[in-house]
Amino acid sequence: MRPSVILLSLSLFGFSLFASTLFACAASGDRAAAAPAASQAKLAAAAAAAEAKLAAAAAAAERSAAEAFAARVSAASRTAALPPALADTLLLAARSERAALAAEIDSALSGDPFLVRLVDKKTALPADYAPADLVPLSGGSYIAGRAGMLLREAAARSLEAMAAAAHADGISLVVSSAYRSYAYQQTVRARVEAELGEAAADRESARAGQSQHQLGLAVDFGSIDDSFAETSAAAWLTANASRRGWSLSYPKGLETVTGYRWESWHYRYLGTAAAALAQKRFGGVQQYALEFLDAWGRGSR
Repeated sequence: MRPSVILLSLSLFGFSLFASTLFACAASGDRAAAAPAASQAKLAAAAAAAEAKLAAAAAAAERSAAEAFAARVSAASRTAALPPALADTLLLAARSERAALAAEIDSALSGDPFLVRLVDKKTALPADYAPADLVPLSGGSYIAGRAGMLLREAAARSLEAMAAAAHADGISLVVSSAYRSYAYQQTVRARVEAELGEAAADRESARAGQSQHQLGLAVDFGSIDDSFAETSAAAWLTANASRRGWSLSYPKGLETVTGYRWESWHYRYLGTAAAALAQKRFGGVQQYALEFLDAWGRGSR
């Protein structure tokens, strides 16, 4: 073969080899570039899947918490023997206003437990219970109907503030009875029973240990009889007491619930949070609110 042909063949072979090498390098570069992109896509997909799982778990936890809260509200309502319509309304609030209702309940229970202590014909105080912070009621914005009356300090402060607000509206509040010891309530009950008989006394006067007065948080206003309901003071208290932390203990028409006939003059200090809860969620019926809170605090299931 001629030298020129050999040289041409070698040149063609060399060019072909160079081209093949160049193509191989280019293909390898494309694969190298494609590998990180694929890896990034897999990582993004994995992250999205993990995020979706977390969101699903959070949603499931929220549903579980909502169901548990509604179940606890329902259980406390049953324990408290709330009327069906009220229990249904409360359960609806538990489902539609869970955060708000939970906050209201927690707020009512977060302070002094005796402010919401259930005291009635079924739940009595010990004979030796006496509040440690009783202070004398000497009058101020209110009129002290007699000397020697006592009330717990927080209730006394609130009473003064409430009486000042009433006075600003032209209303005078007269305090006729406040704290009663176990022994003193025994004498009150004995006197009423002697006058009316046991059956009638059970509607009018608490037995010793079953009186809210022993808590040092209850006040009887004015005449301590049905005529008080017709006074401007009674009307003012009906409209304003709950905003000051006070609640009517024995409303009209609810003797089967409270155990006592209507007492328009008997108010108990619950604190602003519990009084607001009773007004907003329990139709202003203190007994319903206190029985519910008692059941809630005991962890009704």
